[in-house]
Amino acid sequence: MTGDAKRDLCRDALEIWQAGVDAVCSERLIAGAVQRNGDRLTICNREFHLPDLERIAVVGAGKAGAGMAAAIEAVLGDDLVDRKVVGWVNVPADCVRPLRKITLHAARPAGVNEPTEAGVFGTEQILKIVSSLTERDLCIVLISGGGSALLPAPVAGITLADKQVVTRFLMHAGATIGELNTVRKQLSRVKGGNLARACRAGSIVTLIISDVIGDPLDVIASGPTVADTSTPAAALAVLEKFSARPPMVPAPVFAVLKQAATNNFRPADIPSGVENCIIGNNSVALNAAALCAAQLGYQIESLGSSNQGDADAEGRALAERCIGLRGSRSSPPAPTCLLSGGEPIVKLATSDQPRLGGRNQQLALSALNRLWDDGMENIAILSGGTDGEDGPTDAAGACASACVINQARERRIDPHPYLAINDAYHFFEQAGGLIKTGPTHTNVMDLRVALVAP
Repeated sequence: MTGDAKRDLCRDALEIWQAGVDAVCSERLIAGAVQRNGDRLTICNREFHLPDLERIAVVGAGKAGAGMAAAIEAVLGDDLVDRKVVGWVNVPADCVRPLRKITLHAARPAGVNEPTEAGVFGTEQILKIVSSLTERDLCIVLISGGGSALLPAPVAGITLADKQVVTRFLMHAGATIGELNTVRKQLSRVKGGNLARACRAGSIVTLIISDVIGDPLDVIASGPTVADTSTPAAALAVLEKFSARPPMVPAPVFAVLKQAATNNFRPADIPSGVENCIIGNNSVALNAAALCAAQLGYQIESLGSSNQGDADAEGRALAERCIGLRGSRSSPPAPTCLLSGGEPIVKLATSDQPRLGGRNQQLALSALNRLWDDGMENIAILSGGTDGEDGPTDAAGACASACVINQARERRIDPHPYLAINDAYHFFEQAGGLIKTGPTHTNVMDLRVALVAP
């Protein structure tokens, strides 16, 4: 998939991207954070004497939950798991598999990133487990990206349907994950530290794989074991920013938030025995991708892990950088690899036409559209979600290249109409370039790889 005679740029880009994903494999991250040595259990440098523990509860939610839970059972060992472990973790339906003692519960369908009745049921099971623990128990909480939608427990006064509507509204309006979670936390009985408040264990350790820029603990999965720094007034401000009004957002949502804001409601402090540990993030993936690219002979230019903004604009900007490198008077002595991490947003265009896509496919198509007239000879631009899931599709993202442009021209497919209505999936499905990995059991936002050959 390349117009370059010397290098298969798309193959290299996929290898570099996959190296980044592999570095944040949930099993690898858990093994680095949790060790058992006989009767000693060490979690993020905190030691526990196993004979002193009556039970070890493992609960949580997220796209990486299945891999994290499996790794916890492997580290603890069958004997300890059978004697002391109880657990429940909410995961997407395509991540469910049988484990020894930890239940992996399908809390939402694959590719549908919103709360469901199944998620509410699973969250109630988690609340039952943590509320049954005692001072002699240890609770290990596993949190990763996607945890907010997988851990729904609406507060009194609103329904799950209300939460679904407000979630869809904010996502379609282009709200950031921080803005979305500010609202979610104020409408939840488990987010914003409420899971920790419900837990009766003597010790709570939360292992977190971050999918948010800057790793803010209170934002990742809406911080179920982290003190809430937001307020009902802040949630109302987010809704006002996007001009939310009934019936676009249900009236009970406004009623609950306004009542709480009027009462100056502040939740109680979380228990003192709670420890929150980041065990993986986008920087880990970016560094591993850079190492792989260097081993393949590329010069590295990293744009860091804090890239957000609009997917269309990010795609165009990445294309412009590649044009500049390709057209520089002093050609690079070696091929160049541009790396970028983060999570842009897509504001859905108004359209009644069938469409399908995700932010990574949109970004890649935007880059290709910018290069449509100039051509992509000696350039490949890949954008992929590290979780293997890009929007409501079976693709992780897409790789734009000369091969894709050539195929599109042969089929007389113009990228612009697809880009305009957010239908990137159907463009790449016809022209080639979709990346399909299935669930990766991790999630550290997106990773982009742009290659320019001399």
